[in-house]
Amino acid sequence: MDSISSGPIAEVLRRLHQEAASADAPLMQAAGREAITFEQAMQRVVDAEIEDLTGLYRGYAGNFLSVEPEFGRFLYMLARSCKAKRIVEFGSSMGISAIYMAAALRDMGGGILIGTELEPGKAERARANVAAAGLADLVEFRVGDARETLGSGVGGEIDMVLLDGAFTLYHAVLTILEPHLKPGAVIVGENALQQASGYIDYVRDPRNGYLSVPLPFSPGRGNELTVKTK
Repeated sequence: MDSISSGPIAEVLRRLHQEAASADAPLMQAAGREAITFEQAMQRVVDAEIEDLTGLYRGYAGNFLSVEPEFGRFLYMLARSCKAKRIVEFGSSMGISAIYMAAALRDMGGGILIGTELEPGKAERARANVAAAGLADLVEFRVGDARETLGSGVGGEIDMVLLDGAFTLYHAVLTILEPHLKPGAVIVGENALQQASGYIDYVRDPRNGYLSVPLPFSPGRGNELTVKTK
């Protein structure tokens, strides 16, 4: 059974992707007018996170900044392939990626997705979107700094992690989750930037208990697939 290709969940996802494209269009157009490279744009974000992380993302409170449909399907497939029962997402935004992964949990018989979101308004919209998809019973959103909201534990072993929040916190968030990762757990780093936090160097060093490779989606974007080996 595949609930993201047709039916109510697929309809909610189509609507949300349309809303995301409309909401984020001015931001994308402004970036395009500056005629800078993707690497330069990401470096600006990294610098801004270091200067004022909360203020930066408060400015994006109305933007989805979400995964594209192709990447969402990849997340769904990955969750199913590893037979995930417990997923943690750092940076849930409006809930689009959470819906893809929670749909995989539903299609496999259940589980729990713990999402984190810094902006309360975004978390509220994410809850509403997940509920519209009929997946609210599978998703818990924790609002605030993920370094604090995840510090209380996640209730069991983790099968899958999506890192899609503040780039400079990827390594810190992984460190918090690391004791709970099952051997074979998969970690997806969306825009896991080399210059951001030491995350890439850490997961690509087998001595740390991982194997890691860049993903072909959106070449140059720094998407990384990592597996916990021990």
